[in-house]
Amino acid sequence: MKIVVFGLAISSSWGNGHATLWRGLCKHLVRLGHRVTFYEHDVPYYAATRDLFELPGGRLELFSTWDEVRPRARSDLHDADAAIVTSYCPDAREATELMLDKGGAIRVFYDLDTPVTLARLRNNEAVPYIPPNGLGDFDLVLSFTGGRLVADEFCRLAGARQVQPLYGHVDPDIHRPTAPQPHYRADLSYLGTYSEDRQQLLQRLFVEPARTRRDLRFLIGGAQYPQDFPWSPNIFFVQHLPPSEHAAFFSSSHLTLNVTRSEMARMGWCPSGRLFEAAACGTPLLSDSWDGLDTFFTPGEEIILAHEAADTLAAMDMSDDVLSRIAGRARERTLAQHSSARRASELVDLLEHAVRAEPRLAAEEA
Repeated sequence: MKIVVFGLAISSSWGNGHATLWRGLCKHLVRLGHRVTFYEHDVPYYAATRDLFELPGGRLELFSTWDEVRPRARSDLHDADAAIVTSYCPDAREATELMLDKGGAIRVFYDLDTPVTLARLRNNEAVPYIPPNGLGDFDLVLSFTGGRLVADEFCRLAGARQVQPLYGHVDPDIHRPTAPQPHYRADLSYLGTYSEDRQQLLQRLFVEPARTRRDLRFLIGGAQYPQDFPWSPNIFFVQHLPPSEHAAFFSSSHLTLNVTRSEMARMGWCPSGRLFEAAACGTPLLSDSWDGLDTFFTPGEEIILAHEAADTLAAMDMSDDVLSRIAGRARERTLAQHSSARRASELVDLLEHAVRAEPRLAAEEA
């Protein structure tokens, strides 16, 4: 199968989660024998932090303007089996128009930012990566978020005909237990780009415990943190970490925290890729709670849930044996159910089904 993708970014993992996900998917699609071409608008802020320069086994097309790349894209679509446009793709509408004009390929919209997209659609706000007439011309809409509500809303608000979840995942070739590094050592770590909408929860589950336990070391890794972030002397900071450093980061942590974006938490059924990455590295997981989380990890057995600072402090006081058992179960489940190889196979099955199926809404309950 020849698959052409028009996406946000795969060449730089700076400040976006798309790159890591697409790298894992493309790698394993190629291993399954498929051909992948990824079109990415070459913008300065990603060019300055580029950590991938070619797509192993596939083709990366970096371009400066849509007019420049249109002939190449048209040629690729001519014999493509599937064409995928993603959320936040800068040229999503132009790419969709070209897909519709060429015909033949399975037309797919993959929303890796479903909670944001649906919130804007509910508020009648413009969504620049969705065509003005909605998603009705796509054969398949893939959503990073599951649950019946998502499928229903994509149908009602954007005219989608068939909706299926394609969740986050992890590449265990990249994210695996590795030797701890002294500069990443932490009693509690947190890896994530700064976001105002999860700051209150981060303050409660991370900053407050750090202020209570001044004898312990806390570590944040990520980009775009403001100078007025409420640091304390025992909270250390590592600016943007490329995916190649994630394994060392997590493997150096006694415990790591996941804080979900507010829209993702409200909607539920939307696991952050960081959950799978940390689990694959064998690091015990502490997370906020949301509907559907128990579909991916069993609370108390594979993941620890926290609502208040006291929950974080209690988790940090758990014995090493208990934390090790929890981490081991989470890693086992992640490798079995949430690997990039598993998601690549799921994507191929969904594409093949889209060829056979009559247009309909596949509202799967996660």
